[in-house]
Amino acid sequence: MKKQLVVTLLKYGLGIGLLVWVVWRYWEPTENGPGLSDAFQKVIDGDGSVNFTAFLLAAACYFVGILLTFYRWYVLVRAQDLPFTFADSVRLGLIGFYLSTFLPGSIGGDIVKAAFVAREQSRRTVAVATVMVDRFIGLCGLFWLVALIGGVAWLGGFMHQVSPDAKAIAYLETIILIALGSTAASFAVWFVAGFVSDEHSESFARGLGRIPKIGGSFAELWRALHMYRQRGGSVVITLLLSMVGHIGFVLTFYFAALTLTPADGIPTMACHFLIIPVGMMFEASVPLPGGVGGGEIGFGFLYEMVGYANAAGVLGSLVRRVITWTLGLIGYLVYLRMKPTLQPARKELAVAAEAAD
Repeated sequence: MKKQLVVTLLKYGLGIGLLVWVVWRYWEPTENGPGLSDAFQKVIDGDGSVNFTAFLLAAACYFVGILLTFYRWYVLVRAQDLPFTFADSVRLGLIGFYLSTFLPGSIGGDIVKAAFVAREQSRRTVAVATVMVDRFIGLCGLFWLVALIGGVAWLGGFMHQVSPDAKAIAYLETIILIALGSTAASFAVWFVAGFVSDEHSESFARGLGRIPKIGGSFAELWRALHMYRQRGGSVVITLLLSMVGHIGFVLTFYFAALTLTPADGIPTMACHFLIIPVGMMFEASVPLPGGVGGGEIGFGFLYEMVGYANAAGVLGSLVRRVITWTLGLIGYLVYLRMKPTLQPARKELAVAAEAAD
């Protein structure tokens, strides 16, 4: 327990230290553009150069995106005929969002959410599987969104409108190719899962389970996907919800960047739809509280990659983080006020006991 506490404290310290270093690194203006000091001076001066409309739009887009993730999970749970309400999905989603925002790692909130929903359901294995599939579909939604928008822009000859820089276009085309490959891979996994018998599926899961360290997680994910292969309609709906939700998250970053940086100082909106999902995946992979520090570095690098000031990407990430932290804290306070609308596991046990009598 002491070792785990020390590791957790070190992660918080590393995250804060990394964030401080990023701010220090890009504080002063460079030949590529203004530094963070210029943006913070705008806030202090209050001269009207801060775009509060963009900030409110960023917050609204993020709020809608979060609500869509809650509803997406609700659809997945109901697809398995589990007793569940949208209010319950919001209640558990809020605590999951809060923990994912402030705890090290991106899956901490999912673990708690899975534990909570399992406690309230009699079919606990199925309940936990809904959280795993929800995470998988959320990831697929990112790939599919980039592949769709990037594929249309590339095949339609619109890449010069996404970015006027030839070098940036080459980077963006690489991102699109990776997204197309990931989309094809996810579709192949889903297709195969539907044509494997229960016996062979379980055998394959046991094989995955033998992979050191990550095998257990892959095995459980495969079992969950195989289970949902018979709920194709619900999966299609949740995938569409995932893509729409990610549109909200991309727009959140775009408007957050516009809050303190003029439009000509950041990439086009279309370009954001190709680079921000990459930054989101990188941020989620950083085992620090909410990816703090690492996310800023990632988004700054992506901005620089497409020909814009690194500091502008860092600044957009900082503004978005303020929104995330604020909504996370508000969400936690709302969670504390909400009560479970259903306790199905207890009710089903009571009904079974009465039937036995």
